[in-house]
Amino acid sequence: MRNMTRTSAAKARVAATRNPGAKPRKERRPPPATPKQPPRPKPHAKPIPANPFSTLAAHVKGDVDARLVRLLDQKVAKAREIGTEFVELVSAVRDLCLRGGKRLRPALLVAGYRAVSARGSIDPALDAGVALELLQSYFLIHDDWMDGDTVRRGGPAVHTLLGERFGSCALGDRAGVLAGDYAAALAAEAIAGVDVPPARLARVWTAFAEMQLDVVAGQQLDLVAKSASVETVYTLKTSAYTVRGPLRLGVLLGGASQRVLDVIDRFSYPIGIAFQLRDDLLGAFGDPTETGKPLGTDLKTGKRTLLLELALKRARGRDHRILRDVVGNAKASLQRTTAALEVLHRTGAREVVEARIDELSATALAALASGPLTADGRALLVGAASVLTARRS
Repeated sequence: MRNMTRTSAAKARVAATRNPGAKPRKERRPPPATPKQPPRPKPHAKPIPANPFSTLAAHVKGDVDARLVRLLDQKVAKAREIGTEFVELVSAVRDLCLRGGKRLRPALLVAGYRAVSARGSIDPALDAGVALELLQSYFLIHDDWMDGDTVRRGGPAVHTLLGERFGSCALGDRAGVLAGDYAAALAAEAIAGVDVPPARLARVWTAFAEMQLDVVAGQQLDLVAKSASVETVYTLKTSAYTVRGPLRLGVLLGGASQRVLDVIDRFSYPIGIAFQLRDDLLGAFGDPTETGKPLGTDLKTGKRTLLLELALKRARGRDHRILRDVVGNAKASLQRTTAALEVLHRTGAREVVEARIDELSATALAALASGPLTADGRALLVGAASVLTARRS
């Protein structure tokens, strides 16, 4: 090492002698090592908070499904004591009840219960949710028979199924009516068995009956009335047992005061209408793989909707004829149905309905701003408003 240093110095002296004006070269040294910086953490997107109502609904669905299976299996076993033909009827009701369904109504009932009872056991609400699902099956069975629909939840409608079992469409229709009556009786039996104080159960019973009476009135208006507004029909036929009814049952099971009932009514009326308006839009424009309905079903069945009423008023000339050619025409081709849906777009009817949904949702949410509800219950209802009005199926 010393010899190498001396040699370098000697070379420098020789270079200076040859070129006296030259500056001695500085020895090059490697640059100091840059200390390694710790890797920068990658930015993470803010997590989107889960909708509390969606989380609740998933749990409620599992619980209600299990309760329905137990109850309906017992009823099928009991029907065997009566006869094979009766087993067919009860089995058809069981099949429909357990064939899918989101169980939104029981979830709303539990949300209403939580709005007044933050810590109580939800077993009474879940048992009442079973009654709601049985009542829903009763309405669906009769509705399909009245409308002549042959498919429900991806399978045969109950009257169609029974017609196949008995080898007669006429017998299937009659048995279908009885199957609906049977489901209604099961619903009444289930609500009577909910374990709450008698005084509280009496209020629940009254609300349960009022809900059914409203739906019958709404169905009658939908069938024959021309003067009633579409939103009036929606309030009676849909909101009564889809939103307002379940919520009222829930808060009554929890021992609600009249102030709470008033808040629930102010929330549920507009949300129930908005729910049906969203259903109308999905019936027209929804993806059939998500909605489970063929494209343009509501148009081809002639279903009375705000969307269609607006479009018929706004359409002119050829567009009006295209619509009229499809409305109520069950045999309309896919090409004609698609053309009619394009007319709905061109008239701006879809945008008007979307704006009405936003308006109704804002009114409903404003009702929750004040009122004696639990914090968890209020959060659940806000989440429910989003699920009911912004869904895709």
